[in-house]
Amino acid sequence: MRIRGVWGSVRASWERTLFRRLLLGAGGLGLVVVWGTIGYVWMGWTWSDALYMVVITISTVGFTEVRPLTTPSVRLHTMIVIGLGTVTVAYVIGAFLSLFTEGELKRILGNQNLRRRLLNLQDHVIIVGFGRMGSLIADELASTGRPFVVIERDPALIAEIERKEIPYVVGDASEEEVLIEAGLARAHALVTAVSTDADSVFITLTARQLAPGLTVIARAAMPSSERKLRQAGANHVILTAAIGARRIASLLHNPNTVEFVELVTRQSELDLEIQEVPVRAGDGLDGRSLRDADIGRRTGVMVIAIKRASGPVEFPPPGDESLRPGDGVILLGRREQLHQFRAAFCPAMTGDSGED
Repeated sequence: MRIRGVWGSVRASWERTLFRRLLLGAGGLGLVVVWGTIGYVWMGWTWSDALYMVVITISTVGFTEVRPLTTPSVRLHTMIVIGLGTVTVAYVIGAFLSLFTEGELKRILGNQNLRRRLLNLQDHVIIVGFGRMGSLIADELASTGRPFVVIERDPALIAEIERKEIPYVVGDASEEEVLIEAGLARAHALVTAVSTDADSVFITLTARQLAPGLTVIARAAMPSSERKLRQAGANHVILTAAIGARRIASLLHNPNTVEFVELVTRQSELDLEIQEVPVRAGDGLDGRSLRDADIGRRTGVMVIAIKRASGPVEFPPPGDESLRPGDGVILLGRREQLHQFRAAFCPAMTGDSGED
């Protein structure tokens, strides 16, 4: 049976062996009570006397019988009720104790807490797949504090996701209800880190249909899949093999340059970061040129490129052309300098209401 979404995960818990045992035992006990009561009524007892007799017999409390057990049929019926009742009660008690000792209630409470976490996510990243690539992406996002959720359909990987306390949804990301459960409507971006390009295409297509404005980053193994993924709606296609080949070639030709870029992008001991900051209507960069804004002197941040809303990236960035909403400035600087830049030019992004 296919498990879909967080509620699918809850249903999966209820379908575990211990819960089946508990429900089976409770059902069996109910049948014994009903059968025993009807049996006494059939032999001439009232309904209240019959039910009372069954309850005290099964519970073995030892109270006096409501009627004398004189006839062979009544005695035989009573012995059968005692036997069946003892077995079912013991079965229910054993299942109930196992429920606590093996942590099934904890799993259910964890699923409920997981659902609350998913409902509270905003502007997050959805990572589809928790294989080698997906787990690395998750580690990087966790190190930066960016909220994210993982969609994974392989039960063998769920334990590792839970160990890292990562919000997750169990299911197939090509199905709409799974993406909706992961908060697709509130998400900033979706990353496909699945093993096959075909799965990546289907997931991209489904996500794009549900969220036209979503940023979709798709991983591809084969260069021939890039065109298909872009047609399906991917904003960016990452050819992991091609990136690895280019990096190896760059290390052979320009090792020092590659090492410097890695130091910056991996936020190592240099404590430098590269970030893209969007230009929004009414903020400190709207309608101003880089020369007029004087970003370097005021904040210490270096503007290394401008990504225009129309698509092209201008490198090096021109100093006299005005910035417009939809453009993005790509910055290099220390974390405190980048924070100072936002406070000066993008107060809405930091909660600062001051002017530049």
